[in-house]
Amino acid sequence: MEFFHKVPNINFLGLRKFTFAASIAVLILAVVSLSIHGLNFAVDFTGGVTVQVAYPGPANLQQIRSTLVADGYKDAITQTYGTPDEVLIRLQPKKGVSGKDTGNAVLALLQKADPQVRLEQVNFVGPEVGRDLATKGALAFVLTLAGILIYIIFRFEWRLAVGGVLATLHDVVFVVGFFSVFHLEFDLNVLAAVLAVMGYSVNDTVVVFDRIREDFRIMRKGTPIEIINLAINQTLSRTIITSGTTLLVVIALLILGGPVLHGFSVALLVGIIVGTYSSIYIASAVALVLGVSKKDLMVRVKEEKKVDDMP
Repeated sequence: MEFFHKVPNINFLGLRKFTFAASIAVLILAVVSLSIHGLNFAVDFTGGVTVQVAYPGPANLQQIRSTLVADGYKDAITQTYGTPDEVLIRLQPKKGVSGKDTGNAVLALLQKADPQVRLEQVNFVGPEVGRDLATKGALAFVLTLAGILIYIIFRFEWRLAVGGVLATLHDVVFVVGFFSVFHLEFDLNVLAAVLAVMGYSVNDTVVVFDRIREDFRIMRKGTPIEIINLAINQTLSRTIITSGTTLLVVIALLILGGPVLHGFSVALLVGIIVGTYSSIYIASAVALVLGVSKKDLMVRVKEEKKVDDMP
């Protein structure tokens, strides 16, 4: 399936200086925001209380959250747990209040609206668990970057590998910086979305790199910038169709997924857009700046030693 009837002829890399400058400016903003404001970590990372309650019928999550926010639990997160009747609430306890007392206070608050609400269980998540999750998330990120670097070096060439890793790093910093600048809540769902964005970005980058390698091998004429531009144009149809259909799903998830999946959807939405951009203007452009050429991507023929016949 093709989006265009014929391969377009867009000079993507002609804008590489402008896109480099724009990306650097945005990344500086992201790093500054992360340095000053940090991230608005959710209960998953900071620790807190989880309260599970049961309703006699399907629960109104929006009404429950509004009740909790009105009582001072501004960061309360509500979601169904197994069935529409079961609700899991995650929140920060008030200062000086224990986890058990917080559970009882939440139950009393909810019973004012519906006396039949039952308390199922209360769990306290300590800050140590949150720090452990944050450390493992950072480790997963570093190991993923290392894996991407090794994979692209072995499959393609080190200049392309550097471009691919920088593009992935660019996407992650952009998404995380976006959450810092707009002070959006960063929870485990968002962390999962960031790791998913890394995979999505690498997949798109590898498709472009594969066509670049193929074009370098079959084209006898043309400068590196002309060949890379052609490869990007040849994969543009696939990029638009893949990114477009994925964005439709993510937008539907953003609209219909509710507050629990809001951060996850936003991270994916921003990540897919930025990942598509970086595959063209970061990964390929960096490889060009590093001097990738035809000889770097040609098939290496092993020289066979000739053995003279013995007399």
